[in-house]
Parts: sequence; structure tokens; C-alpha cells
Amino acid sequence: MSNSVRIHFLAQKSDGRPRTQMMSFLIVTENGKVIAVDGGNKQDTEYFHGYIEALLGPCPHIDLWFLTHPHDDHTDVLYEMLRRFPDDFTVGKLIYSFPPFDFIDRYENHEAHTIAELEELIPVLRAKGTELCEAKAGDVYALDGVTFEILRTYDTAITGNACNNASMVFRMEASGQSVLFTGDLGVEGGEQTLRDVPGEKLRCDFVQMAHHGQNGTSRRFYEACAPKACLWATPIWLWNNDAGGGYNTHNWQTVIVRGWMEELGVKHHFANKDGTQVIELPYPFE
Repeated sequence: MSNSVRIHFLAQKSDGRPRTQMMSFLIVTENGKVIAVDGGNKQDTEYFHGYIEALLGPCPHIDLWFLTHPHDDHTDVLYEMLRRFPDDFTVGKLIYSFPPFDFIDRYENHEAHTIAELEELIPVLRAKGTELCEAKAGDVYALDGVTFEILRTYDTAITGNACNNASMVFRMEASGQSVLFTGDLGVEGGEQTLRDVPGEKLRCDFVQMAHHGQNGTSRRFYEACAPKACLWATPIWLWNNDAGGGYNTHNWQTVIVRGWMEELGVKHHFANKDGTQVIELPYPFE
């Protein structure tokens, strides 16, 4: 095994669905422990399954699996793995913080099925021996020199953009560097995080760009993070703000957000539009 921590930032494999995006990370520790963050769409399952088997061998064990929030493009790989390959992998702990079904059913009805699906699959997880951890702010998970601190979970006082604003925000520290995961956090959730979380916990080496880099948190949020590198779970059409009319001709905000990060002096960018990225920590920033 390598003596470094590696972040595997997986590419999208949802062939035939040109207007989808996804987010999927696998973090491998110095001694081969594995942490998953989200996973992707149903159509990404074969790639994810093959990737973890290539990394770990048959019947891989994922020690920790974080789900940032209940959206298909973040949760469906886990759900589909449980349906299609229930005997081919194990999960030590599933860490999540989903709002009540009734809350999402009221404020974002078309997304409530994702919470219902997890409830249906909980018996499968329990039968596999998975510990279910409903996270709260302040929780810390440590594994083989890598730590995760939960900084923020859903708040039912935020009813606009309900599912995205339910995103769990957490900080990973490994090899002397830090990564801030934001899921699909919206402006309101970002402002709440700025109010409630000490600034030193938001400052990070890497920030996962909220909501695939567009229509997520505010510029002020990224200023507080002061990252050296950005992780963009962003397909090429979204990166270019191109719905078919050419570069920067649609109403997605990705090009604007890219401009913010340039103005903030960020020089390092990793985007899954370019294929699966493997980042070794500590990363040699200039």
C-alpha cells in the first residue's frame, strides 16, 4: 500500500443523459482504509463498482460512506449497489443527515423519493452489518490518520431550495491538509454556515464547489474558505455554460463562479469533466 492518502475523484459515466451531473469521491488512507462521499447517478454504478473492485479486490469494504444530501446524482450509486450487488461489498458506517420525508415532500416534492428509498434500504444495510449514523454538527469520525468533522447539517427553518440547502458540510483533514465538502449547499445554507461555523474551520486547502460549481453558495462563502484548490464535480456542458448554443450562452452560473475563483487567486483546479482525478496528499502546492 502507498504511504500517502489519495483522493479518487470519479468521472461521470451516465452515458446517454447529457444534462446530468454527479459527485463521487473515494478516499484511500495510508493503510488502505476507504471512505466514500456520495457516488453518483444510477447510470454511474457499473463504473463505481468496477473502480472499487480494481482498488480493493473482490467484495470490497468501504469503512465510511458519507451522503451529503438526498439527491439522485449523489445517492443513487449506493442505492443501486445495494439492489444489484448486495453481496459484493460491505459498508462499515453510513453517515448522513436527511431532513424528514414530510419536510421535503412539502417543499420539494419531486425529491422526496430519495429519502423514501433510503428508508426502504435501511434493512438491507442493517443486514450487511452497517452502522447507521445520523450526523449532527460537532461529530468527528477518525480513521487511520484521516479525520472528518461535521460542521453543519440540515435546518428545517430553511425552506427555499430545500434539498440542496439540506447539504451536510464537513471538513476532512489528512496529511497536514484539509478538504471542505459542501454537497449542493445553496446561498441560504452557506450564509447560515458562515454565521455558525468558526472561520478557521472553513479555511481549507481544497474546497468542493457547491452544487457542481453553479447556483450554490455565495462568493463571500468562498472568500471565507480561502482555498488553494477547487474540486469541481462539473460536466463539460455545465463548465462551459453551454446548453447547445455555445460557450456561456445559457443561464448557469459556472463561468461566473470560475471568475470568482480566479479573482481569489486560486491556481489549482480539479474537475471531473476531465475524467477521474487522483490527488495525492499532501499535494505540492506552489
